[in-house]
Amino acid sequence: MDCPSELLSDLAAYVELLAKWNKKINLTALPVSPLSDDAVDRLIVEPVLAARRVEAGDSLVIDVGSGGGSPAIPFLLAAPQIRLVMVEVKVRKCAFLREALRQLALDRGSVENCRLEELLARPELHESADIVTVRAVRPDKKLFNAMQAFLRPGGRLFMFGAESSARPELSPPFESGHIEVLLPSIGSQLVVLNKNTRLF
Repeated sequence: MDCPSELLSDLAAYVELLAKWNKKINLTALPVSPLSDDAVDRLIVEPVLAARRVEAGDSLVIDVGSGGGSPAIPFLLAAPQIRLVMVEVKVRKCAFLREALRQLALDRGSVENCRLEELLARPELHESADIVTVRAVRPDKKLFNAMQAFLRPGGRLFMFGAESSARPELSPPFESGHIEVLLPSIGSQLVVLNKNTRLF
């Protein structure tokens, strides 16, 4: 994977901070101190590759269940044109996410300490996102409904997973979707669902 030196430096700083905080609170089960190849692939390479799917007109990304900051922070670092809202329910994880944004001087990112459904009370966020990202969560109907509510018509849901993950059944307002392989060697993939562009 080819990356500009500045991006590599920022990604390394994020991993260093993640490893430091992971000793105090459980941010990831992947080995980050010392850093394993699997952790690099899952935490860094996958989101950087997925960020290449960002389109020219995309500007806002909402990440659901941000936890230790991946895919959100590497995705933000690799896509300099986007703004990012990270949604996380656990206070201590939010403290880490805010510190990571501060240390990396990422003023394009923000953290919301709440459940995704609670953001529905903010009408300015309705149909505002170009992309919603989620990892390690098997969305139920309630979560699917919440995620689609934040996507603009034509927006995309990015779900990070493994090859064994089943393709979700399409139902309105998701009109089409496909699976993109990110790292064939470890069976990682990105499920992309497209929100209907028609009005109901």
